[in-house]
Amino acid sequence: MAMSATDIERFIKEALPDAVITIRDLAGDGDHYAANVVSTAFKGKSRVQQHQLVYAALKGRMGGELHALALQTSTPED
Repeated sequence: MAMSATDIERFIKEALPDAVITIRDLAGDGDHYAANVVSTAFKGKSRVQQHQLVYAALKGRMGGELHALALQTSTPED
């Protein structure tokens, strides 16, 4: 079962309430998305750690309900 962009945004917002999130459906199939996430929670963290925070917010749905998510993360100052 595919995951909606609204669900992805909701899960990320629950974990990172200040996040500004932009999501695009790359293939129109609800399985392949690109997300740009800007949050102060990323300050001082490596890119890998930032992505891990987003993946953790999705609560194990990556690879299952959500097949692919191309991530760009940054802090508001970047």
